[in-house]
Amino acid sequence: MAAPPPPRAAPAPAIGRQRPAPRTADVWPGSPQPLGARFHTGPDGRAGTNFALWAGGAESVEVCLFAPDGTETRAPLTELTHEVWHGFVPGVLPGQRYGYRVGGRWDPWTGGRWNPAKLLLDPYARAVDGDFVLVPEVYGHARDWPEASVADTVRDDRDSAPFVPKGVVVDDDDDWEDDRRPKTPWSDTVIYELHVRGFTRRHPDIPPELRGTYAGLAHPAAIAHLTGLGVTAVELLPVHQFAHEEHLERRGLRNYWGYNSIGYFAPHAAYSASGCGGQQVGEFKRMVRALHAAGIEVILDVVYNHTAEGAQGGPTLSLRGIDNRTYYRLGEDPRGYADYTGCGNTLAVTQPHVLRLITDSLRYWVTEMGVDGFRFDLAAALARSMHDVDMLSPFLAVIAQDPVLRRVKLIAEPWDVGSGGYQVGAFPPLWTEWNDRFRDTVRDFWRGATSDVRDLGYRLSGSSDLYDWGGRRPYASVNFVTAHDGFTLRDLVSHQRKHNEANGEDGRDGTDDNRSWNCGAEGPSDDPAVEALRRRQVRNLLSTLLLSTGVPMLVAGDEMGRTQGGNNNAYCQDNETSWVDWSLLAEPGWAALRDLAARLIALRRAHPVLRSGGFFSGLATAPEGLRDVAWFGAQGRELTDEEWFARSATLGMYLSGADIPHRDARGEPVVDDSFLLIVHAHHRPVAFTLPGMPWGSSYELLLDTAAEEQSAPPRVPPAAAGTAVRVAARSVRLYRAVREGVAAG
Repeated sequence: MAAPPPPRAAPAPAIGRQRPAPRTADVWPGSPQPLGARFHTGPDGRAGTNFALWAGGAESVEVCLFAPDGTETRAPLTELTHEVWHGFVPGVLPGQRYGYRVGGRWDPWTGGRWNPAKLLLDPYARAVDGDFVLVPEVYGHARDWPEASVADTVRDDRDSAPFVPKGVVVDDDDDWEDDRRPKTPWSDTVIYELHVRGFTRRHPDIPPELRGTYAGLAHPAAIAHLTGLGVTAVELLPVHQFAHEEHLERRGLRNYWGYNSIGYFAPHAAYSASGCGGQQVGEFKRMVRALHAAGIEVILDVVYNHTAEGAQGGPTLSLRGIDNRTYYRLGEDPRGYADYTGCGNTLAVTQPHVLRLITDSLRYWVTEMGVDGFRFDLAAALARSMHDVDMLSPFLAVIAQDPVLRRVKLIAEPWDVGSGGYQVGAFPPLWTEWNDRFRDTVRDFWRGATSDVRDLGYRLSGSSDLYDWGGRRPYASVNFVTAHDGFTLRDLVSHQRKHNEANGEDGRDGTDDNRSWNCGAEGPSDDPAVEALRRRQVRNLLSTLLLSTGVPMLVAGDEMGRTQGGNNNAYCQDNETSWVDWSLLAEPGWAALRDLAARLIALRRAHPVLRSGGFFSGLATAPEGLRDVAWFGAQGRELTDEEWFARSATLGMYLSGADIPHRDARGEPVVDDSFLLIVHAHHRPVAFTLPGMPWGSSYELLLDTAAEEQSAPPRVPPAAAGTAVRVAARSVRLYRAVREGVAAG
């Protein structure tokens, strides 16, 4: 039960004293639009900055300007228009560091947590300088109050300014006229998930001063790896300004992944090689331009579901001190929060000004920073109306009609941790989704935990059981076997259980449902047979991913055997555990894996039947044609209904290149080669009979994962239809089918 409020005639309890007020600056009325700090020329031709902050329930707002030596000057904003406090401060130029102090009623029992002693980061800050130091002064309440159960109701009046970062005024004068967006169609997209710091931190050909930065990712050596693989988009782990949690700092760790956002307009300053006084903005833009010039799109992993302010015992850094009751979903006891994210708070996306903050941020990153799309962390939390996930929610409705956002790539992580939060397959048209059903099915198949081949068939062919509705296409499914969260591809075949000891959480963190198989030994092995099997399993998983219909997503380093030593939750490991180890490319086995990934991506690019833009029907598209997709068992005949629902470690998928279920831009049929994909997960080899006519008269072997070397197709003569070919234990084969003596395309 919530503690009763004190009598309203009595002042709220508090500790500490505010510092004497510093000098003030002249403030002109300015404008309530746009929000944030915007440098421009004032009405008398004098340069300055307009500040505008939405703070609906506040009683006062001051802009605090900081000199290089930390001296503070305050500029009270006395103009209030439609709940926006605003003013123009002449003489404030780009590079100026600033924050806000917002006054109002301290009333935690109704959610009011205004405290002008706390310097607040502007939610619209375009750049941020400095780090948060989580000392008691940064908390709006008396964190060290002796009665812990009511500590959050006692106001702390100690000044937080020396311990928090400041926003930076930035001059946005870039029109992007020289940029050319790749605009890669969804059906042609191959995503590469990477961490700006971790991808470049150990790269030997990037200058040391650029490693771990936006400039490092823009370096020709980094881009050469991406173009050599053939990926079409990078999906960057969070680059919004974020903060480190206190429990990590106490253990000498830091938040590495960045899912702890506090500035939705600012590129994370620690990834800047050129400085933090606004230079990070230009550096990020140059990175985007360099990637675009190489034909690579930039997708941001964004975290709009919660912020770094955490639960009711967390620090007061920005939104909590501006208007806690509006920005966050409060709990039944308004002292606390509704938590659908597992991170202590949830943004109240149904509130108009919160929704505006998010959509303004998204449009900014598209129009002014040049990005091409977004992956929304815990997107189900954004789709909640009052309590339940609602596919007609304000957030989804606004995105659907926005003329900027509806044109970019939108990827949902279609779940959150609240009741009813699992929504795979439920997001509306325009959206693609991370398909964890693909991940789980493919992992289960290759570790021998198969259910029936029907489920595998759906995943290989685009997951029509999940996405064939509302005009959606197979590219609604982002297929992945691994992601940043979980085992790497190599660890997936090397560890039966997680090894997260370095995280310092006594094994409580990270999932126990890894669906992994260690190939007979836990962790590194001296047994050549075990290591050979592991490399083969990695090739199998990689081949299955890149030969499946849908949008494949690779994780940086998986194509060269990166390992995290069995840590399946390396969110706090900003060290060699998480950084890509480029020395692996000097090892023949892992260099061959990189070559295989590049060859498979090139096959996808060359053959539209392998990246179909329409769902397969299992029917012929012309009277004389074949079914566009057909399923075979080892006997070389199509599966019966009974076999389709039966357990099996072997499945053949035939894709007819003459019966592709979509047309080209001129309305003409798309014609391609036909392919037979065989996946065999049993520990013994199988004799697989190649289907006869009309499927093919002979078959040319393009891929056999049983071989270590994968830089080119195996040098074997075509096999005649009806031949029982020996498919090695735990392996993938891909054949090109030749019909009636017609040469392969």
